[in-house]
Amino acid sequence: MLKYIFSLILFVPLAAISQELRVEQADTVQAAVSVVPTQQRYGLRVGVDLHRLSRSFYQDGYRALELTGDYRINKKIYAAAELGNVDYTDDDSRLNFTTKGSYLKVGFDYNAYENWLDMENMIYVGFRYSFSTFNQTLNSYTIYQNSDVGNSEGQGNYFEDVTVQSGEKFSGLSAHWIELVGGVKAELFSNLFMGFSVRLNGLVSNKKPATFDNLYIPGFNRTYDGNIGVGFNYTLSYFIPLYKKALQKDPPATKK
Repeated sequence: MLKYIFSLILFVPLAAISQELRVEQADTVQAAVSVVPTQQRYGLRVGVDLHRLSRSFYQDGYRALELTGDYRINKKIYAAAELGNVDYTDDDSRLNFTTKGSYLKVGFDYNAYENWLDMENMIYVGFRYSFSTFNQTLNSYTIYQNSDVGNSEGQGNYFEDVTVQSGEKFSGLSAHWIELVGGVKAELFSNLFMGFSVRLNGLVSNKKPATFDNLYIPGFNRTYDGNIGVGFNYTLSYFIPLYKKALQKDPPATKK
């Protein structure tokens, strides 16, 4: 009998504590559920590429500006675009040329990140179809001179290099390419986002002059390595909310 009384004395406080914990857990769950948003914001996010903007200040012969934007279509898909302008002079040991032109990139981003509560961050992959119109000016080029005729000592005759000031301009040039995009966007403050993306470019078409090559294409970057290029940008953007939609809930899993 004492055994059962002792067990009962232990059980009653433990049961009360357990019940109190259950009530606290239920209140915690209810509080968490109450702050989960029932609507999601939709709108336009506009920004600027900080990499091109800052490079315009510290690199001679480079002036560029790229504006970015995306528009939320549904929970995961965003329509996206970049619009830019470039004035770039490349000066190496053999060639000096200037490229001026504009470009437009349009496509979409897929947000693979599951946000918690009311966050609107992104870890995304995307696709762009891009188009650029530009002109090239061949400022100067250097001719390397080396005679294969040997002198009395059996060595070739070397002459000083000759630099030709050209100034020939090639207008009406264009290029088309596609981009595979991967990136992140994180909210720093209310509606203000910082982002970073990398791009793998594949040249589709390239209209170039007969006597010169398009060594640099605005938006695509250098073409020295053929039809494949890479790029990246750092963006600072601001989200402009336009309306809200009811939160899309995932359908319940079916039992097998």
